[in-house]
Amino acid sequence: MGKIKQMKIDIDYFLNPINIQHKQYEALRSYFVDGKTALEVARKFGYTYRAFTSLIAYYRNELSKDNEDPFFKEKKAGRKPGKDKDDITKIAVELRKKNYSIPDIKVVLDGKGKSISEKTIYNILRKEGFPRLPRRTKHIRQEMSEVKIKPDISAPISLEDESFSTNSAGLLCLLPYIREYGIDKAIFDSEYPGTERIDKFSSIMSFLALKLSSIRRYTKDDLWCMDRGLGLFAGLNVLPKASSLSSYSHRVTRDMNISFLRSLHAIWKENGLLGNTINLDFTAVPYWGNDEHLENNWSGKRNQSLSAMLAVIAQDQDSGIIDYGNADILHKQQDAVVLEFLDFYRSGDKSNNSLRYLVFDSKFTNYENLAKLDDQGIKFITIRRRGKNIIESINNIPASSWKKTRIPCSGNKKRTLNIHAENIVLKGYDRELRQIAITGHGKIKPALIITNDFDESVDHIVRKYARRWLVEKCISEQIEFFHLNRVSSSMVIKVDFDLTMSIVAHNIYRIFANDIERYSHLSDVSLFEKFIMNSGEVVISGDEIRVKLKKKKNLPLLLQTMNLYKHQKYGYFSYKNISFEGLSYS
Repeated sequence: MGKIKQMKIDIDYFLNPINIQHKQYEALRSYFVDGKTALEVARKFGYTYRAFTSLIAYYRNELSKDNEDPFFKEKKAGRKPGKDKDDITKIAVELRKKNYSIPDIKVVLDGKGKSISEKTIYNILRKEGFPRLPRRTKHIRQEMSEVKIKPDISAPISLEDESFSTNSAGLLCLLPYIREYGIDKAIFDSEYPGTERIDKFSSIMSFLALKLSSIRRYTKDDLWCMDRGLGLFAGLNVLPKASSLSSYSHRVTRDMNISFLRSLHAIWKENGLLGNTINLDFTAVPYWGNDEHLENNWSGKRNQSLSAMLAVIAQDQDSGIIDYGNADILHKQQDAVVLEFLDFYRSGDKSNNSLRYLVFDSKFTNYENLAKLDDQGIKFITIRRRGKNIIESINNIPASSWKKTRIPCSGNKKRTLNIHAENIVLKGYDRELRQIAITGHGKIKPALIITNDFDESVDHIVRKYARRWLVEKCISEQIEFFHLNRVSSSMVIKVDFDLTMSIVAHNIYRIFANDIERYSHLSDVSLFEKFIMNSGEVVISGDEIRVKLKKKKNLPLLLQTMNLYKHQKYGYFSYKNISFEGLSYS
């Protein structure tokens, strides 16, 4: 009985089809093979006569073409292609044409939410006929051609369990320092604005992510705003686009910047990073737009005077921390900048005597302001401007009156100088100054150091002024590594805000260097290249964010340093812990 029932089910499957394609096949077979008329078939299978004759005409046309079978399609072995395989192939091909590597392509695809392995990308590129990518130099990698790929909209990261690749895994090693020194709290407490979609913390961290990563041109946002690692640094899925960052900076005022710098000043003081000596210097930030509103300033980088914004930088001589910056200096205000900085440092507390020395060059201020510094108990060391008569009088000093001394210079070397000290009185200062003439320093004309410090030895004062060159080196870094003179490209970032972000980024590298044994003397760009410039993988799981860094020469030392902060919790990451480990490949 059961066998007969099964046979009936089998026959019904073929004689009474339910599936549309199966029904069409059986109807056409009855017409072409069994010789039934169109009217008979139409009645049997529930078609109207006209509908069935149209079906006959359609399939006759299809069968006459050399296409694949309309009913029976051959099943291909292997995994079925995904819905967005064409999009993935298009992106992979477009990036490889611009010499992007397979890891670079994976970073972009992860940023687009397309999870795919490097092996699959390799197979796609191989199928498309691309040869092996030749080795690229660091310079070539930094100057890669633009590729226009629409990024996802920036939003707060969900922190759900996931994993992704990033070219900025090393950048995440700086998060513990932002947390440890309370820089994150200073950002939260700052007066900077937020947006409807992104709060002020993520907005400021987005700028810092770009500064710390040495992004040369913000307008090339088609790749950096797809890197999930950069986004994670700022607490976002991906960083905002260039247009968003540009519009944000135009909501920032000088008062917001100075208030933020005051908060950071308190952090540096609390952690013993500010000594008793500050170096001060000016730098010109060139501008390439409509410069009618700007004054001409001398640019040492370009060795010419050009339309530029004049900025001041104040750097601690011992730690290298930049304590103050202002990119809105006019010529008429230039002489008073030294007094403005003193007010900033003391924050209205004139009894604050932790700052003892200010060191600057001859054109930084006038003699009247030097007298005001002396009245406030501040020792200064600067250079006297040299006229023809002054040089002649120096040349007439007897050889027996000169004293030889050796001062340290770069590369652990020392230089022998001839020095002569005497007391003088200058118009505008109207009291005694100590003048130290120096020859043998590599310049044709002698240098004339003037100071109101009569207690320290001549050798000590000369060495202290020689260390002022540190701030000039720091300014060079601001221009080269943090790209301070590139802010006026098609993406317009307000220069004072850009300078403030450069200062924060520089100081983060300085406190990071303090933890790296034997590397504290390195410049910011060297620290970036040796330790921070590294790709890897990020795994978010449970209450932990695991950062897996690719093999690199200095990775063991970096991981050892990161272990100092392995128990930190991050409030802006839902109090998750961040751990760092090494991968088995480079």
